[in-house]
Amino acid sequence: MKLNELSPPAGSRRPRKRLGRGVGSGTGKTAGRGTKGQNSRSGGGVRPGFEGGQMPIHRRLPKRGFTNIFKKKIAVVNIRDLSKFESGSVVDEIELVRMGLVKGRRDGVKLLAQGKIDIPLTVKVHAASRGAIEKIKAAGGEVEVI
Repeated sequence: MKLNELSPPAGSRRPRKRLGRGVGSGTGKTAGRGTKGQNSRSGGGVRPGFEGGQMPIHRRLPKRGFTNIFKKKIAVVNIRDLSKFESGSVVDEIELVRMGLVKGRRDGVKLLAQGKIDIPLTVKVHAASRGAIEKIKAAGGEVEVI
């Protein structure tokens, strides 16, 4: 089998429907839009959420709570994830991103105590739980809160 011999399975691809191309095509004249009405006109149709003048559901339902626009997005890293690093290495935010443990935009990194660690590491994070600090120190490492 060669790349130039590949083709999609029969019936999996169908040609696009050509609308408004004469009565013989079956979709001529009104082009599948029916006769008259808002949806048959060019530029016609209603906006999303419109219910024909009835009060839309998103306005009928009660609103609760609010969104805190100043909320900090903190990435979480557990101790079990740090086993990827070599003994004695310095683990900071840049290293965590490089190893794929932290992704996307964030305002800081917090270290949590889930899992075990038996290699000494120097961990530099924005926050750490008490349990995580104790486990790192027990393994002979240290935690620096930036």
